[in-house]
Amino acid sequence: MKSLSSKTIVFITGAFVSHQGWTNWIDFFKAEGYTCYAPPWKYKDGTPEELRKLDENNNELKDLRLAAVIEQFATFITKLPEKPILIGHSTGGLIVQVLLQKGIAEAGIAIHSVPAQGVLSFKFSFLKSLWGPLGLFSTIDKTYLMTFGQWQYAFTNGMSYEDQLSAYKENVIPESKRLIRDCLSSDAKVDFTKPHVPLLFISGSTDNIIPASLNYSNYKKYKANGSVTDYKEFEGKNHFVLGLATWKEEAKFCLEWLNNRN
Repeated sequence: MKSLSSKTIVFITGAFVSHQGWTNWIDFFKAEGYTCYAPPWKYKDGTPEELRKLDENNNELKDLRLAAVIEQFATFITKLPEKPILIGHSTGGLIVQVLLQKGIAEAGIAIHSVPAQGVLSFKFSFLKSLWGPLGLFSTIDKTYLMTFGQWQYAFTNGMSYEDQLSAYKENVIPESKRLIRDCLSSDAKVDFTKPHVPLLFISGSTDNIIPASLNYSNYKKYKANGSVTDYKEFEGKNHFVLGLATWKEEAKFCLEWLNNRN
């Protein structure tokens, strides 16, 4: 296997939350000698407080599509001086999976990744968490803002009320229902038989919105292509894994995994 030489990381955030959630991870990897980027998605370059004030009926974000975000990151990545390592969380993990197929990265890490097209779960917590964002019985011509109660269930289950509320204020932003639906479409298609650069999946045992079993099914789809694909489940971790007090456990594991690819 070709060793990794890249010292550039592009962090890709997921739906419903601000790209600013990568701050600790950026500081950690910069201290290890990496050049780090965490670009906001289109129409999301603002603070969570500013973005939550958007008119749900009249803003560009409500029309954002998954394909546009994938293209945004592909364009950003191809302008870098070297092929980067991609680290994505949730929908960002799905975007990592799609981008690896384009041959523009040296490795990928998908943290609590939204699964590619065709990898589904019928676990109640998964269905309950995504019922509102999909907007199946409501208009898609409005953005979707997760309520605090939904945030408590889907992202921060098991945390204290005070920590849940602080995390909500610091991270939650409106989302495009069209984009969430696109995650079930061909825009989220991955050719699991196609060889790829090293790819690591990380899951959490208490994640409600993206259960560990769903992450494992996603990982297992790649097993026949002969490429390096690894999986690690962390006990007691919910979907807010990037911002938990224990975030460094995953960050250190990612660093060790990258070093072992050398």
